[in-house]
Amino acid sequence: MTHQDELKKLVGEEAVKFIKDGMVVGLGTGSTVRFMVDALGKRVKDEGLSIVGVPTSERTKKQANDLGIETKGVDEVDHIDLTIDGADQIDPNFQGIKGGGGAHLWEKIVAINSEKNMWIVDESKMADQLGSFPLPLEVIPYGSKQLFKRLEIGGYHPKFRMKNNHYVMTDSNNYIIDLHMSKINNSQKVAASLDHMTGVVEHGLFLDIVNTVIVGRETGPEILHAR
Repeated sequence: MTHQDELKKLVGEEAVKFIKDGMVVGLGTGSTVRFMVDALGKRVKDEGLSIVGVPTSERTKKQANDLGIETKGVDEVDHIDLTIDGADQIDPNFQGIKGGGGAHLWEKIVAINSEKNMWIVDESKMADQLGSFPLPLEVIPYGSKQLFKRLEIGGYHPKFRMKNNHYVMTDSNNYIIDLHMSKINNSQKVAASLDHMTGVVEHGLFLDIVNTVIVGRETGPEILHAR
């Protein structure tokens, strides 16, 4: 395990302490969340913790089910008490970029339907400004090359996400376009602009959503309260 993985494991184990018996919990996606789901599965097995998980991707659902965690879809629950997810970049105002794992559409649907949201990250994800991590868009395949041209003209520096010369597909069978903007000076303005682009299903700007951030640092997990 790398040192970065050790920090991720640390915050994952810290996060599950916030989960109480009877909760409906949104389960995020990504490398840090994998450690959290492992720790949650241990609590379910060892303590008999009774919770329902709402996974944000097929891979998180499989991991949770393999560990004996009951899962339901977002439309099968009447509320979500807490969602625990990772983030790819967080600025000092607790605005974030997510979607490095290609699950930001499902992640945002679960997040906006949650009473509280917690992000768990290692300290490398904390940044002075958003943008050095590419901003992901989930886009429908139909017309995606025309959308790509509009993004290029708009100065967003788009790039289709590819793997082995094939388009990376999301769990909703859409493409991902990553915007290599270097710096996002006004995240609210960028978000509003992308929201109005036909063909963009969802972008990876998560603004004014998170309540608590747990950061894995050399000295241990640091708990930050966003709002």
